[in-house]
Amino acid sequence: MDNNNNTTNDKKQEKLPPMRPKPGGIGNGNNKQSFYWIYIIVFAALMGMYFFGQNSSTPKEVKWSEFQAYVNDNRIESITILKNKEEAQAIVREESVNYIFGADASDAIRKNPVISVTIPTIDVFAGFIDQVKSEKNYDIPVKYDTVNEIWRMVASFAPFLLLIVFWIWIMRRMSGGGGPGGMFSVGKSKAQLFDKDSSQHKATFKDVAGLSEAKEEIQEIVEFLKNPKNYTNLGGKIPKGALLVGPPGTGKTLLAKAVAGEANVPFFSISGSDFVEMFVGVGASRVRDLFRQAKEKAPCIIFIDEIDAVGRARGKNANFGSNDERENTLNQLLTEMDGFGSNSGIIILAATNRADILDKALLRAGRFDRQIYVELPDLNDRKEVFKVHLRPIKIDESVDVEFLARQTPGFSGADIANVCNEAALIAARKKKKFVQKEDFMNAVDRIVGGLEKKNKIITQNEKKSIAIHEAGHATLSWFLEHANPLVKVTIVPRGKALGAAWYLPEERQITTKNQMLDEMCALLGGRAAEEIFIGQISSGAMNDLERVTKQAYAMITYMGMSENLANLCYYDSSGQEYTFSKPYSDDTAKQIDAEVKSMIAEQYARAKQILSEKAEGHAELSNILLEREIIYADDVEHIFGKRQWISRSQEILEIKESRKEEEEIVATTVPVEE
Repeated sequence: MDNNNNTTNDKKQEKLPPMRPKPGGIGNGNNKQSFYWIYIIVFAALMGMYFFGQNSSTPKEVKWSEFQAYVNDNRIESITILKNKEEAQAIVREESVNYIFGADASDAIRKNPVISVTIPTIDVFAGFIDQVKSEKNYDIPVKYDTVNEIWRMVASFAPFLLLIVFWIWIMRRMSGGGGPGGMFSVGKSKAQLFDKDSSQHKATFKDVAGLSEAKEEIQEIVEFLKNPKNYTNLGGKIPKGALLVGPPGTGKTLLAKAVAGEANVPFFSISGSDFVEMFVGVGASRVRDLFRQAKEKAPCIIFIDEIDAVGRARGKNANFGSNDERENTLNQLLTEMDGFGSNSGIIILAATNRADILDKALLRAGRFDRQIYVELPDLNDRKEVFKVHLRPIKIDESVDVEFLARQTPGFSGADIANVCNEAALIAARKKKKFVQKEDFMNAVDRIVGGLEKKNKIITQNEKKSIAIHEAGHATLSWFLEHANPLVKVTIVPRGKALGAAWYLPEERQITTKNQMLDEMCALLGGRAAEEIFIGQISSGAMNDLERVTKQAYAMITYMGMSENLANLCYYDSSGQEYTFSKPYSDDTAKQIDAEVKSMIAEQYARAKQILSEKAEGHAELSNILLEREIIYADDVEHIFGKRQWISRSQEILEIKESRKEEEEIVATTVPVEE
């Protein structure tokens, strides 16, 4: 949809059916295990041994003679021999705490009343205890504690253990996380492997709507993988690689997955950015590992998404003589794709939307033999895409797929999926049982124009100015032959725009000068209406003027549509865009500026003339717009009458209908042979 206001069209990538990697597959992210819980357990064990191996209160040290007196007076409950059998600890009976520790003993001491004594020898201690037991018949349990001995041993090795654990953790972090191979998996490929039976929801060509030409070109690869003898018997060789080129959201990745699903062979999927790391030589190592795994699984397909991340032209960004890891990775990729070794049975698919920046060696025959252009869908392709995305949505009879396809020119497959999802959300928000045509139109407006802002405060004078501005666009688009047909006009703020005029752009294969001039004149209708009917101009036409200026410069400098500078083109198809110098002199630049000013002034005067002739209709149109805040093409037709010119889309539909009628007539008149 064409919008005459400064709005931003946010594009979202198309959601593809998920492919679940095979358990144990190469580079499967689900197999990565976190070892942090091991570190936590080790730390907790050390701390537990520390706290439980030591008493919570400090024992009171006593002399050997005092200890003997306490034992003889039956003030000791139990005795424990500690460490190297030179020290003993004894628990004091509860009734003797005040006697040994004093009446002011703390609560901690009363909970754990322990005294400590250094014994002469273990034999002397044992003899003394035996004597007390025999003379006074005391039952004093004596035990030997080895816990503290073990703790001392562990504590001596604890720093070394912690250092080893910390070193392993650092190495795992440097290697990109825990995976198969641990610290030695830095150079391993991160490609996901999808085997024949790895996914229950395989993508096939039935899931790829439209793209008929691209599917025809890539079908040969599928046929070769299924029946290679049909080609090898005749001496033919299948293309080693195919590069899918096209705008974002057109279905390049989905087409590659469909090839894997149709061919029923192992499918390696990896992104171009997965090759390059901060370590020198990692990218090249991952390329070698990827092709090694692919040879083991041959015949198979390798799909590299966004290959421009690693395939940029070499030598463009010199690193002042230092090592360039990305170029080394690209060199290894070029060698593996068509080097001295054989890669029979391996077909490489890649996708990018920036083919102009790829290295020429990558695009030569023998590596990527074919470049398959995946373009934005046309009217028929959009119908097919809508049918695919409308399958899970509950719609009623008011939804016309043909109408929706016509209302979304320039939309990619991802945009259409977003429209269907947004329409379902709008219908659910209104508590509807079915998604209706109105919901789809609101979804298109929401995606292209932005969120509707009915609560924005606008004065009556501003509202009138906006209505006159938008009515000027609508009036000129109705009376200009090659202007885009009007769909609706609104003065309800949406996104950053205070008003919007929605048109249905013609999907032309070529565009003439008169068609461009009519479009420029229609864009200038808002500014011209302000000057004629208000008497002053505003900032509301900034986006219109920006588009007009860019189009005028393109017509003169790129397309040679100027009388004084005829048949000259200063366009740089290599993408450099003449960064440091212009391909023309300063005098030519002045001439170009003069031609642009003259062209825009001529179309502005033309717009003012048409609006002056249709002043009554324009006033009626702006008044209706002020009352209802939105008008449609039917309202404009009621004021100005039926439009004189038939749009190209209507002409194509009429041609299709006439062909269909002719085919039906032929089918009824030609006898069928038995």
